[in-house]
Amino acid sequence: MDILNVDLGSRSYPILIGSGLLARADLISQHVPGRDVLLVTNTIVGPLYSSALKQGLGTRRVVEVTLPDGESHKSLGTVARMLDVLVANRFARDCTVLALGGGVVGDMAGFAAACYQRGVAYVQVPTTLLAQVDSSVGGKTGVNHPGGKNLIGAFHQPSAVIADTKTLQTLPPRELRAGLAEVIKYGLMIDETLFCWLEKNMEKLLGNDAAALTHVIRRSCEIKANIVGRDEREQGDRALLNLGHTFGHALESATGYTKWLHGEAVGAGLLMAATMSHEAGLIPAEPVERLRKLLVRAGLPTEERAVRASTALEHMRIDKKVKSGRIRLVLLRSVGASFVTADYPDAALQRTLEAHLG
Repeated sequence: MDILNVDLGSRSYPILIGSGLLARADLISQHVPGRDVLLVTNTIVGPLYSSALKQGLGTRRVVEVTLPDGESHKSLGTVARMLDVLVANRFARDCTVLALGGGVVGDMAGFAAACYQRGVAYVQVPTTLLAQVDSSVGGKTGVNHPGGKNLIGAFHQPSAVIADTKTLQTLPPRELRAGLAEVIKYGLMIDETLFCWLEKNMEKLLGNDAAALTHVIRRSCEIKANIVGRDEREQGDRALLNLGHTFGHALESATGYTKWLHGEAVGAGLLMAATMSHEAGLIPAEPVERLRKLLVRAGLPTEERAVRASTALEHMRIDKKVKSGRIRLVLLRSVGASFVTADYPDAALQRTLEAHLG
């Protein structure tokens, strides 16, 4: 088992990475505080793993909430359902919300924990690659709004992240590929060595090679933990983690959160960010083509012809990263070097959207 630490002073917490961790009753007991536990999962993950997790919780009082699967259910109504269960079972402030599932489950359970009695403990038990490399770490919680992705939420750090890599064995291939987009993001954003490693080892990852997956999970968590430790609330470097996301969120919201998996939209958004960097004269064409080839090898979509450029731009304008009416984007100086800016030619953005959208 690998143990990393997110260093946030009194709110610091461990990230545990290893195979078979859900079967470790000692580990579960150690890292889940409180006597009363709300176990939040979904209709796909619950039947696979909730029994094992409950066994590890021993004599604690466990109430389970099983949510419908999918991004389209990531709403205030679903969070209200969790809050109703917490109230109905008279859970006190010393309870723990336990999120068992992917990024959607983790985001909503964390938001419910942030809201209930002004904040109770929660633990992330991510079961998808995307959640293990990205969304379970960092304390961003929330839900979508018809007008935009993750517009309603809170920063609320977990007490621990327990990433059992064995759960990836039951992950559908499409979900695995979607998670790889976030790994590619880390390489493109800040770690050229990781990007080159992905170019050499993509087939191992797609083949669910345990050693390869553990390597990218650990490296991704190292990068994110380091950044979050420096900038918990996205006042500086943490904004780099949004590489590809402003474009990707526009695709998700413009299609009603039903067509694209989050990671798929991020992958397409990465290519748009690279294209935009080229259109703005920041990088040559070669890095854009390297990225395109890697995304295609990962089996990720790279365009969306059913969404008009003008529609995507409207969704981008209500993104959380807009300041003073200006869309801030994460662009590239090279593979492994990114920066945040609102200073770019509008024509370059327009050409980028038209190249990738309908």
